[in-house]
Amino acid sequence: MSFELQPTLRGKLIELRPLRPDDYRALYAVASDPLIWEQHPASDRYKDEVFREFFRQALDSGGAFVAIDRKSGNVIGSSRFHNYDPANSEVEIGWTFLDRSHWGGVYNGEMKELMLRHAFRFVDRVVFLVGPQNLRSQRAVEKIGGVRKGSRLNAEGRDSVLFEITASAFAEKFGQPRSRSRR
Repeated sequence: MSFELQPTLRGKLIELRPLRPDDYRALYAVASDPLIWEQHPASDRYKDEVFREFFRQALDSGGAFVAIDRKSGNVIGSSRFHNYDPANSEVEIGWTFLDRSHWGGVYNGEMKELMLRHAFRFVDRVVFLVGPQNLRSQRAVEKIGGVRKGSRLNAEGRDSVLFEITASAFAEKFGQPRSRSRR
């Protein structure tokens, strides 16, 4: 079974579905808040021309999601799977952002749990690459069980703090993923 990078994932609070071109306007309405990006290496991503390129790359990645608040039906953010490496049984989760009205943990926690539960059906390890100055995102990854493992260059060639969550650590915290596919 091959890794499906863009399933639709539903939790109690959010739904993650594949990002589509017609999501631009609603997602940019969230991303246009400069405070979302203030600690991020791309701190100008709130600008339309910068976000437009980010959005294009997200669509091209084949692993991007739009996050929808199930209660209101509103778009509240995005995340994606990237760099699936079957040889090392690893995938990256990143490019996550949420509307500030949904900060504080429960929405990000559910989003990541849904993505991790799906990923661990196919891989043994999920990594997160976070900008060294992005302390807010580092804390968020630690809050969901991410363990700091050093540094690694991200997809743009920037030095990033490397976090990982293993399938066994996830199982201890959240219970087993539904079914595992082995190589």
